[in-house]
Amino acid sequence: MDVFHREALAADLANKVLFVAPTSASGSGLFLAAPRRTGKSTFLREDLRPQLEKQGALVVYVDLWEDRRADPGDVIVHAVRAELSRHDGVVKRLARSAGMEKVTVGGVAFSLDRVGLGEGVSLSAALAALSDETNQVIVLIVDEAQHAITSERGNDALFALKAARDELNSSRHRGLRVVATGSNRDKLAMLRNSRDQAFYGAPLVNFPPLGPDYVAWFCERVGLAAPLDPMVVQELFTHAAFRPELLGAAADALRFEFGLAPQDVPGRFAAAVQEQIDASNDELLRVVHSLTPLQAAVLKVLARRGADYAPFEGATLQAYQAVLQAANPAGEARADVPAVQQALLALQEKALVWRAARGVYAIEEAVLAELMEQRGLLADVP
Repeated sequence: MDVFHREALAADLANKVLFVAPTSASGSGLFLAAPRRTGKSTFLREDLRPQLEKQGALVVYVDLWEDRRADPGDVIVHAVRAELSRHDGVVKRLARSAGMEKVTVGGVAFSLDRVGLGEGVSLSAALAALSDETNQVIVLIVDEAQHAITSERGNDALFALKAARDELNSSRHRGLRVVATGSNRDKLAMLRNSRDQAFYGAPLVNFPPLGPDYVAWFCERVGLAAPLDPMVVQELFTHAAFRPELLGAAADALRFEFGLAPQDVPGRFAAAVQEQIDASNDELLRVVHSLTPLQAAVLKVLARRGADYAPFEGATLQAYQAVLQAANPAGEARADVPAVQQALLALQEKALVWRAARGVYAIEEAVLAELMEQRGLLADVP
């Protein structure tokens, strides 16, 4: 498949990740925030990883969003085990460290199941053995990293990686860099904002969206019956919140409009992009409109309060009740703590709300709060 590459950005970012100045906090990890579906994961796999490998790093890539049913801590451990399994020398090192001098690789005496959280071989020891055996800096890329703090094992995995980072970045080893990405800046910040977090103080930066070079590449390859003006498409792309899939879907719609005259292509493409935006927004709001009155009230108050949301405080309970009353003055729904807990659980199951293991809640898709505000759905929140 033809993929748009951002080689200059990848090279610049790889340099910053691998070559950390003594006074820099980048050794604590690097956190990149970008909205979902804006090309971040494609960049990580197609550009950053190859560039890091070109510069001599060993890259381990973990996507915590790939299987949302799996515990994020287990996903991280399994990714490390998978990389270890590719290096026979590392397995022998770990076997010897476990007191098995005569182990044969592939035998039953030593299993990589011993590597992990609370197991016989820590992640720190395993990654140190991997770095020493390969004589390479290890870069662990964790995509959708905010998902790690939704479980206790995920939290444990982050602290295990911190211990590994501290050990591997000492003078005895080649080094470990952790690059964490996320689709919500506020949620990603929870991994590095407070002193009780594993990556406290690590840089958090906004990942740059695709720009005019991508739009020019798209216009060259779109293959419609008439060319598209990159300047016009750039405006449409900005309006589409820099989501490439919306441009692609609009182009696909035109390809199947048989009999479309070439002179009508530019105007029809602009209309098709708007249709894709509207369809995406309507799909989000369709789920919102299917909620029970209390679920809708809880979601609205969370969307309005944002980072200041305290789900069970008295003032928040009063806000839920006010929204319920505004929607149905004669209604009997009551916003007590048990009912709110059930509403929050239902919102999580509908993938509208995200919860950290320590009880902090946030809107799953930041764009949903903006859309609810635009449509006037938050007007009744005090």
